Amino acid sequence: MSFFGRKLPPAGGWLLLFATALLLLLLVTALFLSGKSNSETESRIETRVDSLERQLEMERHEQLAALKVRAGSALAEFTTDGCSGGLSIGWEYLAGKIKDFQTSHGTEPPWESCCISHDRKYHTGGSHETTADESFKARKEADLALKICILETGVRRAPELSAEYDVSPREVEIIYTGIADLMYRSVRIGGMPCTGLPWRWGYGWPICH
Repeated sequence: MSFFGRKLPPAGGWLLLFATALLLLLLVTALFLSGKSNSETESRIETRVDSLERQLEMERHEQLAALKVRAGSALAEFTTDGCSGGLSIGWEYLAGKIKDFQTSHGTEPPWESCCISHDRKYHTGGSHETTADESFKARKEADLALKICILETGVRRAPELSAEYDVSPREVEIIYTGIADLMYRSVRIGGMPCTGLPWRWGYGWPICH
């Protein structure tokens, strides 16, 4: 199946993505509805989310680790679509249609370099010889690095955007915190290895079978 000339991943990949998103959403919502919002509660939430992610991912990290050392497996040349999920494409489209948007924000997301650095890590999916646990940790580190990079972009752009839109630098940072959190959760949900998705962890390796 294709969409605007782009081949879509197998249905199983989309079903896995949907199930993961639903489980994580239900878990996080249930914990926040408890009415507690302190650092101890947030730590417990992260611990439970990490546990759920491990349950969903570890078998797939094992598959990827085995694929890397399999005879005939080769890492493809690096490619990137900028910020995945159509973000860079959509940004470029808006910039082409709305001149004020292009003047203020350019033709690509201000954090696109963060996405490309993130893609480089996802392309290899960690080191060539790795355990499933090391692969899981490497993916999480890559996703956290993406989040931090976006936050740093917000700090750099705060003076410029606060002057242009008459908001405080702190308000700009809050907006970028929301963007960084959303991007982080998106890659955590959508970037698992061996899903067949084009932005999966280890996408430079052949598709797992």
